[in-house]
Amino acid sequence: MAKLPVSTEKIIEQFGPHLNYAPVDGYDGRDEPDDVVKTHCCFCGMQCGIQLLVKENKVVGFEPWMEFPFNEGRLCPKGVQRYLQNNHPDRLLHPIQRVEGKGFEKVSWDDAMDKTVSEIKRIQEKYGKHAFSMLSGVSLTNEKSYLVGKFARVALKTRNLDYNGRLCMVSAGAGNKKAFGLDRASNNYSDLEYAEVIIVAGANISETFPTLTHWIWKARDRGAKLIVIDPRMIPLARTADIHLDVKPGTDSALYGAMLKYLVDHDMLDHDFIDNYTSGFQETIDAVKDYTLEWAEEVTGIDKEKIKAAAELWGKAKTSFLLHARGIEHHSKGVDNVLGCINLVLATGRIGRPYCGYGTITGQGNGQGGREHGHKCDQLPGNRDIENPEHRKYISEVWGIDEKDLPGKGLTAYEIIEAIHRDEIKGLISICFNPLVSLPNNNYVRSALEKLEFYVCIDFFLNETARHADIVLAGSLQEEEEGTTTSAEGRVIRIRQAVTPPGEARTDTSILLEIAKRLGEEDKFTYDNSEEIFNELRVASKGGTADYFGITYKKVEDNMGIFWPCPTEDHPGTPRLWEDKKFKTPDGKAHFNPAPYKLPGEVTDEEYPITLTTGRVVSQYLSGTQTRRIGKLVDQFPEPMLEIHPELAEKYGIKQRELVRVATRRGEGIFPANIVETIRKDTVFIPYHWPGHKSANQLTPGTLDPISKIPEFKVCACLLDPQGKIAPPAKESEAYASV
Repeated sequence: MAKLPVSTEKIIEQFGPHLNYAPVDGYDGRDEPDDVVKTHCCFCGMQCGIQLLVKENKVVGFEPWMEFPFNEGRLCPKGVQRYLQNNHPDRLLHPIQRVEGKGFEKVSWDDAMDKTVSEIKRIQEKYGKHAFSMLSGVSLTNEKSYLVGKFARVALKTRNLDYNGRLCMVSAGAGNKKAFGLDRASNNYSDLEYAEVIIVAGANISETFPTLTHWIWKARDRGAKLIVIDPRMIPLARTADIHLDVKPGTDSALYGAMLKYLVDHDMLDHDFIDNYTSGFQETIDAVKDYTLEWAEEVTGIDKEKIKAAAELWGKAKTSFLLHARGIEHHSKGVDNVLGCINLVLATGRIGRPYCGYGTITGQGNGQGGREHGHKCDQLPGNRDIENPEHRKYISEVWGIDEKDLPGKGLTAYEIIEAIHRDEIKGLISICFNPLVSLPNNNYVRSALEKLEFYVCIDFFLNETARHADIVLAGSLQEEEEGTTTSAEGRVIRIRQAVTPPGEARTDTSILLEIAKRLGEEDKFTYDNSEEIFNELRVASKGGTADYFGITYKKVEDNMGIFWPCPTEDHPGTPRLWEDKKFKTPDGKAHFNPAPYKLPGEVTDEEYPITLTTGRVVSQYLSGTQTRRIGKLVDQFPEPMLEIHPELAEKYGIKQRELVRVATRRGEGIFPANIVETIRKDTVFIPYHWPGHKSANQLTPGTLDPISKIPEFKVCACLLDPQGKIAPPAKESEAYASV
């Protein structure tokens, strides 16, 4: 059973999180490094260029990489501090195993591997191949993502593989495939500079993708109009021409009403619609009753603001629409995405300079990871695991019989549900912290406790790994060669700066060793990451995500190559759809009806307030990495309950008063932060913290029926002020909450 072997406090004492600060004068060797390695940030999908300074096999600092074309040397607070993970006191330096009543103790690699493989075999022999599952993460490189997908299906022989991108881009991916037949942002971000109108929907760019803000400011300097759609007045909204403070869960009603306005006032590109699209009539029929008055009632946005936004968008000659998790983390996230795409298609502003549409990837390799590896319904090259031709091709690349290639498996949250049903008994995870990042995490915790065996590969002991039987000490991004694919679709090089410390091993070598011990060594004969990438190229050939023409040298010579790139003499594709030939069966872009539906959970007398969640500037996802870096914790030391002054007055809540927030799944106590930058019927809690500070104690496991993304952005809650002022944030030590 995967219960904690000792108390959480004892595990934290040994393995952290502890805070790492750079010395006041910097690390020794900072001014005279042995090497300066051009690589990329390990955090969000911007994948900013950075130079790591190396001394005696340690990363001792960084320098801006001014020449890299996306960020041109700019970095956010996380990027500036990211090097402090290397040589961190919490770093796992060898494998460990749980010992009941003692915690975790060092174990040899041979013993750790023997135990792992024997338990995999035992569980699969007793319960079937698919009773052992795998969860992976998209902070891994393309090479490791590809390897994970092959490892799970060829070595583990399980269909139950999924990844934490299920919490990120899958609604956008599904919407893009429906509309365009291909899952990628249509443009590189430099096209933003000359857009006349920019819509940013559900994307707190200034805090979560700060270096992307530069391209929006360049457009603003040229006179671009900015429309921000968000229930909070996020920093970007404070300078917007129009801020549409949409009620959480009503996004598709807003986009439908805007589309109807465009139709009613003939702000359409009829030539584009008639010649290059299908489904327009069915789509406008679905919104024929979406008047401005109706939209105002549903969304809570003044109808004149909706009208003004529609007119700005409709009259523009060039435009760009960006969105992120704010519209995707919904039980109708795919519909929200399609609603945005319909606005783009109706005005024909795609496939030409300075006109575009982009979904902002949240995780470091959220783009490349889902294209080639660890998505439960997908094979390399963005192929469909249920498509016979796709299965045949990949089986030939992998040297296996097609009948031995598992079919579609369960998604990440469905795997947790299957554990509760006793259908899944074992789990291996890498680069995923579901106990913090999945919704309804008390339910997730009880699933972990039901497992017969759990093995984790990671470089820190995250909150989920505390439940593991074996933890295999893996590698940081800068400890292996590889590539990632940025949110723009730019394939870039990750260069090895140092080797793993102590007895830690690269993630790749760990997976290869397990595959060998499972009897599949002949399918995993790689000497280096480039060999894996070259096989990925072949596996992707002819797929919609075609990397075949991309090589390490080509990437290095050009500071990245945009896919698709089908041949080695092809320059790559920074801007999609310039030929107006889409990857759909009929070659046209597809309008899709996106009628408004209620969210999975609505407010009532018992739970009268809407809770939404999101990120803050100094933290990243589940916080496994950033909650260990001192200055990032200092910048935002604890999660707070954002609440409007009028709502706070209604409940008698004072600034920093502790407030119990309860939903149908759980409760937590958070200090109040009274701000005017949020809707009066909505509260907000950031989700990077664990334990009793976790926002995901509260969120529901309601899934979008297509993308299976959880509805993090809407749940009903009640507020119960505790009559006590919270202690100073530093005293709470929320970074290590139990």
